[in-house]
Amino acid sequence: MTGLRGLAAWFVVLYHIRLSMSGIVSAEAIWVLGKGYLAVDLFFMLSGFVMWLNYGHRLRGHGWRATADFWWKRIARIWPLHLLVLAGMVVFALVLVMTERSTDMYPFAELPMHLVLIQNWGVTDQLSWNHPAWSISTELAAYLLFPAFVAALHWNRIGTGGLFAIAALLIALLHGVFAYFGHRELGQDIARLGLIRCLIEFAVGALLCMIWQRWSRAGARMAFAAGGICMASVAAGLWLLVPETAFVPLALASGLLALALSGGVIAKLFSSSPMRWLGDLSYATYLTHFFLFILFKIAVVGADGQLTLAQCAAFLAIVLIVSAALHYRFERPAQKWLVSRRPYKSAPTTGDARS
Repeated sequence: MTGLRGLAAWFVVLYHIRLSMSGIVSAEAIWVLGKGYLAVDLFFMLSGFVMWLNYGHRLRGHGWRATADFWWKRIARIWPLHLLVLAGMVVFALVLVMTERSTDMYPFAELPMHLVLIQNWGVTDQLSWNHPAWSISTELAAYLLFPAFVAALHWNRIGTGGLFAIAALLIALLHGVFAYFGHRELGQDIARLGLIRCLIEFAVGALLCMIWQRWSRAGARMAFAAGGICMASVAAGLWLLVPETAFVPLALASGLLALALSGGVIAKLFSSSPMRWLGDLSYATYLTHFFLFILFKIAVVGADGQLTLAQCAAFLAIVLIVSAALHYRFERPAQKWLVSRRPYKSAPTTGDARS
């Protein structure tokens, strides 16, 4: 699963630079990369899956002490690096002010919301500052609500069919919300719909983990069935030209379940050492690439905004190097420092701080 997270992060990187790659890749490739925002939807489901796997039982078993521990570890995981990148962008915006250039995309009045990661809770009407951080804002909301989700029902008493039904209803609800606002794609109207998109997909991911825990011994047979649903939903959606919101969440959910159940070549690839390494760096990759590309274009790219093949390779290498440096030299030490200084007595066996 860690390797899948790394792949998703790099798909988002390519999504954000795709329009500057028209001179080096085909129009068809640009179209495919233009769907890179769907990697965020996969990440939301994967996050719900991992949170249930690591914390579902603990949150139910240890009450409010475990809840406080969970929240503190989640904040320690996401907030330090977000703050560092945001600080860099504030310095950049101040340079723009001093050189009398536009700062429309860096509204200083909204900084307090970004500092505490509530900027995408429906309080603004557009993305600003570090755009990818919108999903981190919604993830924080999912983390805050997750203990309530765990406690809401006796999930172990609900049959597997019931879990599937709840997941299907949530996916249908997501489509209904987007259809109500007249949107066909999951990447539309992020400022208004990003939060509900995250919360629903996070919950679906948790339900998938519950199903996987029951089916893990079934292995290949159930993986084959889930994979078949994934391929069938994609084929039907593309053939019938239905809105993306009507079939992509189902395809992502069934594909994730198939991968979790499978022990085949693809699953082994994602669990390989290089892929797990990219997964470890994925948060730094995701959170820094947008600002790095702004700086890279100013320093290197011509007036037409188009990358040469060498420039594209150089930028991707820079993202990888910066991600690794920040992960090992800042992200992990800062996370460890915060976790070790929790302002309360820890609940027993609350898991790895890096989970």
